[in-house]
Amino acid sequence: MESLRIFCRQRLAAIDADDRRRRRRVVDGGHGVHVTVDGRHALNFCSNDYLGLATDPRLIDAMATAASRTGAGAGASQLVTGHNAEHAALEADLADWLGRERALVFSTGYAANVGTTAALVSKRDHIVADALNHASLIDGARLSGAAKHIYAHGDAMAADRALSNEAVRSGHRLVVTDAVFSMDGDTAPLARLADIAAARDAWLMVDDAHGLGVFGPDGAGRVAEAGLGSDRVPILTGTLGKSVGAAGAFVAGDADVIETILQTARSLIFSTAMPAPVAAAARRGIAIIRDEPARRAHLRALVARFKAQAETAGLAVAESDSPIQPVIVGDEAAALRLSNALLERGYLVGAIRPPTVAPGTSRLRVTLSAAHTDDEVDGLVAALAESWSAVGLSAHAAPACVSSA
Repeated sequence: MESLRIFCRQRLAAIDADDRRRRRRVVDGGHGVHVTVDGRHALNFCSNDYLGLATDPRLIDAMATAASRTGAGAGASQLVTGHNAEHAALEADLADWLGRERALVFSTGYAANVGTTAALVSKRDHIVADALNHASLIDGARLSGAAKHIYAHGDAMAADRALSNEAVRSGHRLVVTDAVFSMDGDTAPLARLADIAAARDAWLMVDDAHGLGVFGPDGAGRVAEAGLGSDRVPILTGTLGKSVGAAGAFVAGDADVIETILQTARSLIFSTAMPAPVAAAARRGIAIIRDEPARRAHLRALVARFKAQAETAGLAVAESDSPIQPVIVGDEAAALRLSNALLERGYLVGAIRPPTVAPGTSRLRVTLSAAHTDDEVDGLVAALAESWSAVGLSAHAAPACVSSA
């Protein structure tokens, strides 16, 4: 036992030496754009609640009403007694929204990506993956046992070269990418990847977690925006805890594909199902997204406003048209100082440091929500410019996309 304590102390000391210790802030109350965090009121600019639905009264009512009928927990895995009518209805809503034959709900996005990947490929197969894929996709590839081939971020031709390699021609080939990358906010070349996968007889799996609700017809995501059906993107995953405002995740595709994942995905088979009230809230979130396009329009306007105001203030931001607007700082300690300076001014923006992003690319990951106002965005930019000078940072230019998870 003492050796374990020593090991942990040494490891924590190393984390502290690199300014990489993460500390949880306590939010008291709702997780909307106005939060009370560690006892202090702040405007929240680091949530993935892109459409402001996490505290929408209609989702709250849907969850509370369902809870009065179903109780709080599912009690078992989906394949035992955990599959509720609310889950079945959510899967039907997802399939209709995304234009797929079936959808399958998981408890988390991590479980969806890890379980789906390992259900479809194994040690006889190959995964060709973007260098900046989310950690859940990276771990899914590792756990599957398939041979891994990493291509340069966003480089479709590099993916094609990997697929054409003689060593990758045996077994099944799965191309895996995020649609919108979580730390840089840029978008994968989805149509080109779909063309390449089809030409090379490979399967394409896209995680549209950060595009869902924000882009595409009815907010159905970047894949839908690109006009890619299940014949081009046969494996589509996404989450319900970002734009949808609830929790959980899904995989969608043709019926036989989804049935295979249902029967073989260990992260689904051996997990208790999400609570039915959460599924009810997600269903309401999807309905609002489809019925209220003005939310997406307002969000797009806020993204354009932030970028224009930042440029006027001399703050460079990355090439991103998504609600994710990273402000690259570089040094871990400097990113922490900048985040703390913003909080002192009433703005909550987390510092993102390694291993989430590559060393030397620590940043503030600014995220915008349809629940923000023009004045709130303007105030953030002004506070960011003031804080940048206050903590002793010099003028900078944002480098190319360089995150690692």
